[in-house]
Order: sequence, then structure tokens, then C-alpha cells
Amino acid sequence: MNILLVDDSRAMRRENQRALEKVGYQVTCADDGESALRIAQQQPIDLILLDLMLPKMSGIEVLGRLKSDPKTDAIPVVVLSGLTEKNRDKLIAAGAEEYLEKNSLMPEHGQNMLPRILEDLVCRINRRRGKAFTDVHTSL
Repeated sequence: MNILLVDDSRAMRRENQRALEKVGYQVTCADDGESALRIAQQQPIDLILLDLMLPKMSGIEVLGRLKSDPKTDAIPVVVLSGLTEKNRDKLIAAGAEEYLEKNSLMPEHGQNMLPRILEDLVCRINRRRGKAFTDVHTSL
């Protein structure tokens, strides 16, 4: 599975990329919204992990553009943000599959929960889309 990880924080991007690659995901990174849109157009992406607070273009704008483009509208987008859960309903309505607060990803120093959370999340996305659990690590 190829994941596009979009986050302007180099430290957060590196930590999440390392944790995801360690369990076998392929990860492509972008540090702003414009780069994320370009990569999503040019490469086969199975899932996008999108920060909200980005330079050049906000995460919500990126989400809107992804969902309004026939070339990228089927790519599941999971929003990762430091903002509170109060934005969740608005983001789901805008097309995100899920909303995760960044602080829930690393409850203890050095322990990144993103791969475990993502595995459960991918299972739920696949169920919604009518795919078998055996498809979890190969496609969305």
C-alpha cells in the first residue's frame, strides 16, 4: 500500500514515515498542500494522511480539491491534526474517511501508534467499500 503523508512538520513527517515503513507500507511525503495535490495526480496513491495546518494551501482546501477531481476523488483521506475533535464532523462531511488527533498517535515518548491505528482504520474503510479483509495491506 502506498501512502501519501502530508505534514509540514519535518519531525512529525519523519517519525510517522519511519513507523509506517517499519511495518511494510510504502510512504511518499509532501510538506505542503500544493505538493500533495501534484503527487496525488502523478503517482498511484492508496491512502492520504493529511495534516490541516499546511503552508501554501490549507488541509481543508487540499481535501476539497482532492474530492472534486475525478482523478483523485476515490483516494481515501485520513486527516491527522493537532486541532481538537470538534472539526471531525465538518471534515467527514467534506470527504475525509476519518479524523485523528496527532496527540493520540504518540501517547508515550517513542511509541508511535499510527501503524496499529491505521490497520484498524483500513479495515473499516475496506468494509465500507465492500472489500475483503485480505485486501487490507494491498489496496483500498
